[in-house]
Amino acid sequence: MAAVIDHTLLKPEATRDDIQALCAEARELGFAAVCVNPVWVPLSHAALVGSSVKVATVIGFPFGANEPEIKAAESALAIDEGASELDMVAALGHIRSGDWVHVSRDIAAVVAAAAGRPVKVIIETAILDAAQIVRASTIARDAGAAFVKTSTGFHAAGGATVDAVSTIRRAVGPDVGVKASGGIRDCSTALRMLAAGATRLGTSSGVRIVRCLGSDPAALDVLVLDAGEHATRCSTIPAASVAGRSASESKTY
Repeated sequence: MAAVIDHTLLKPEATRDDIQALCAEARELGFAAVCVNPVWVPLSHAALVGSSVKVATVIGFPFGANEPEIKAAESALAIDEGASELDMVAALGHIRSGDWVHVSRDIAAVVAAAAGRPVKVIIETAILDAAQIVRASTIARDAGAAFVKTSTGFHAAGGATVDAVSTIRRAVGPDVGVKASGGIRDCSTALRMLAAGATRLGTSSGVRIVRCLGSDPAALDVLVLDAGEHATRCSTIPAASVAGRSASESKTY
């Protein structure tokens, strides 16, 4: 489970100690990546040298309202400082306006600046209808994105839903990743997102989720197919297995 989670801390008030603790947790548990604000990329990169954990950072976050050239410059700097994955916020107003030429140019600019590193395109599904989700997802795929991502986790409209994940998955097909993010705070939700087609999860509750699932005797593939069954067992797992809050959970978004 840890290998599909981006251990996330994006609150603006996060401190240097918070980021160092986040990276220590990621190294210990083997998360896919830490996801941090750009200012913390150099520290995260240094903290994770020698581990398999990637450093992901956000671009144009959280509104996506920067010009493509600004997002490209931000991407290039982040890579120079040690980022290996980029989670960009697409031009949300242009998606809702139907300005698909701009949306494509916006994503392509970041993909080009990433120079082969994976780009995850956040389309903020909670503010879109199904047709807009499909169109934005296919444009992201065609522009070279490695993932389409549901949400920033900061929008008042909400975060990831099973319906949004399954809609993105149908739109992009089997060869593009789907990242569910925003509001994933428990095992059952995480498992349902995977069952719907997500291949990566962004959450600030990853430590608790991984420790809880690691205490469940059922295999993960079984749990994904029947998330409700695990939910009935969560309360029976020893408290010590899930006690305490991680560095990121202290800043849950």
